[in-house]
Amino acid sequence: MQKTVNHEMDLTSGPLFKKLLIVAIPLIFTNILQLLFNAADVAVVGIFKGDDAVAAVGANTALINLIINLFVGLGAGASVVLAKYVGQGNKERAEKLVGTAMLLSVLIGVGLSFVGVFGAKTFLTWMNCDPLILDQAALYLRIYFIGMPIIMLYNFAAGVLRAVGDTLRPMLFLLLGGVINVGLNVFFVTVCDMSVDGVAIATVVSQLVSAVLALVIMFKSDGYSKLTLKRLRIYKSEFKEILKVGLPSGIQASMFSISNVLIQSTVNTFLKVGTTANAVAHQFDAFVAMTGNGVALASMSVVSQNYGAKNVSRIKRAILLAIATVLVADSIVGALILILAEPLCRIMTQDVAVIELAITRMTIMCLTFSIGGVMDVLTYALRALGKSTTAMVISILFVCVFRIVWINTFYLLNPTFAMIFYSYPISWFMSIIVDILFLIPTIKKIKESVMEKQGV
Repeated sequence: MQKTVNHEMDLTSGPLFKKLLIVAIPLIFTNILQLLFNAADVAVVGIFKGDDAVAAVGANTALINLIINLFVGLGAGASVVLAKYVGQGNKERAEKLVGTAMLLSVLIGVGLSFVGVFGAKTFLTWMNCDPLILDQAALYLRIYFIGMPIIMLYNFAAGVLRAVGDTLRPMLFLLLGGVINVGLNVFFVTVCDMSVDGVAIATVVSQLVSAVLALVIMFKSDGYSKLTLKRLRIYKSEFKEILKVGLPSGIQASMFSISNVLIQSTVNTFLKVGTTANAVAHQFDAFVAMTGNGVALASMSVVSQNYGAKNVSRIKRAILLAIATVLVADSIVGALILILAEPLCRIMTQDVAVIELAITRMTIMCLTFSIGGVMDVLTYALRALGKSTTAMVISILFVCVFRIVWINTFYLLNPTFAMIFYSYPISWFMSIIVDILFLIPTIKKIKESVMEKQGV
């Protein structure tokens, strides 16, 4: 298969580590840019509006992830299936899948808008949101969900481009949108005297810019990411494939979010100090998580394309290289964040109690996120190899359910802020062990199938 046009990349041949890095580095920077722009939201309201506004934005994080992750999982499913078509060289089915995915993203976004707008305050109340910040948090959530069709459109478009190895341009689009986001944050909050509503509007506008740019290059593409108006419909076969991979992925992500909502609800029992500390810490320790996640996402594209091409040796090498890269990258970034923990926290708050709790979370997470990165690589590998349901069940049982059990048992024996977050590395490690037990026979079975077809 020859290298395609429009920045698309053949990941089934050539220097594997080099191509993994070419795909991964823009994804890492994309993840980091998203965190920076999210941190800008928190920083701007923190500097100009105080800790109540910071807590109001932070109180929404787990809930937003819970509601949208099921459907972002469908976008990930579309990405996996498209990468497989690229490996197979099946351009016709790729075009049908792209059209199906993009129309699906808009329909999902519209539906989520209604859910978020009308259910905002109710959802936050269920999560034990502090009454002092409830109105601000609900306002932020409503505006965010009004822009959900735009947000979903960009996520699906970025998934399509990632599947064909084009990760650089989505990063550049996000960079442009993010700069606009920061500028609008400052304008709305300082000039227009807005608060959380201003940063929410800025987020939606920045996503609109990124989404429009992504769509433009997809319409202009002559490769596997090509989008045409005549293909903008729901194709039954492609839709089923998206559901087969994406629905378990979405359920898995949603279950992660349910466990995180429980975590957030437990954090909220520490009142505004705990909620603010968690929001501040998450802005920084998430840099470690997103570094590993970028490598894992890149490896999923590599594994998916090579699964389509039935290149078993390259699948195994991609997984091992991704694991090694995650361990090194997360360790370096985690160490840097920990060294700078206190001055970073002081950017967003001067409250000593908040900073102390924030550093408690950052220490635990920064030292162990590399374990979570390895789990991501293995989970995404199972998904790329057609075992999305298996990956879902493993994650639900050994991550999500475990965390729920932890909060209701071990945490109650020692109900400290730190005890909440010890559940994360333990759950990641258990998931890794089980992922390996399923991944090895899956790869072996694929190899045997290839050898049988070759008559070996």
